[in-house]
Amino acid sequence: MTKYEQIKKDLLGSPKTWLITGVAGFIGSNLLEYLLKLNQKVVGLDNFATGHQHNLDEVQGEVSADQWAMFTFIEGDIRNLDACKKAVSEVDYVLHQAALGSVPRSINDPLTSNDVNISGFLNMLVAAREQGVSSFTYAASSSTYGDHPALPKVEENIGNPLSPYAVTKYVNELYADVFARTYGFNTIGLRYFNVFGKRQDPNGAYAAVIPKWTAALISKEEVFVNGDGETSRDFCFIENVIQMNILAATATANEESKNSVFNVAIGDRTTLNTLYESIQNSLNANDVKCKSKPIYREFRAGDVRHSQADISKAQSILNYEPEYRIQQGIDKAMPWYIRYLK
Repeated sequence: MTKYEQIKKDLLGSPKTWLITGVAGFIGSNLLEYLLKLNQKVVGLDNFATGHQHNLDEVQGEVSADQWAMFTFIEGDIRNLDACKKAVSEVDYVLHQAALGSVPRSINDPLTSNDVNISGFLNMLVAAREQGVSSFTYAASSSTYGDHPALPKVEENIGNPLSPYAVTKYVNELYADVFARTYGFNTIGLRYFNVFGKRQDPNGAYAAVIPKWTAALISKEEVFVNGDGETSRDFCFIENVIQMNILAATATANEESKNSVFNVAIGDRTTLNTLYESIQNSLNANDVKCKSKPIYREFRAGDVRHSQADISKAQSILNYEPEYRIQQGIDKAMPWYIRYLK
């Protein structure tokens, strides 16, 4: 039995109370579904700035009535300290996912990104520390590596940030470190690398590449590639991210993990050209025929050329064992994409 399997067994036998901020979003709603299926009590906080009610409705349809009754939703904004304090009341574990993502969004509107991602994060830290929660796990970002050229990315080596979004996520790590040193409040940051899976929104200017391209191919629309298609990323399926959140949140007795950050990824690189082929192949395997070629355009401001994670720290300290590589994740998510994006 793996460490992760043992933790899930323990949680089933001794349920906890979890807070998920950004619960109506892509990652938040997947965490919600998974925890409810483990018969956990979950409090969710969201202001629907980027999350959606239909994500919560879908989760309700995926769990039993008794499991859904274990969920309490609070509509509120992390920029409101009182809302944060209300949300953390009597909570064991905090999974802080709420943020304004997207490099382009932050370039277009740095003030709002700063307000949500830094001021909101600080509110959550303050509220969680005052409540004395057992653990505080937060969504960090691979954008923190900035212009550091080395591959794979190792947690201790970062460069200069390349966007306002990257600045905000790095400041989160700085605040977490200061809270550990000043107040003895320990946290774990998870640097996500290009997460994908069901309920990832394909619409809007800031949609992630996999759902956006999949939706376009299903609809027989043009697919645009920023640059020459040889830009590469470490794409990470959502169930690997869920595993890391649960491992991190429950590592309360692991002194080595406290006040630390971990890469959440596969430890591999996939070019955009290869990604395009993988999506097409998975669609064809699901009887959605597509043979179109992508359209190449200028590189996007603020993007790094290549990204790949070193996941050895997460493996050695948290016993992280990613279950899905990119093609496996795409194949598992594709029936959902086809069902919901048509």
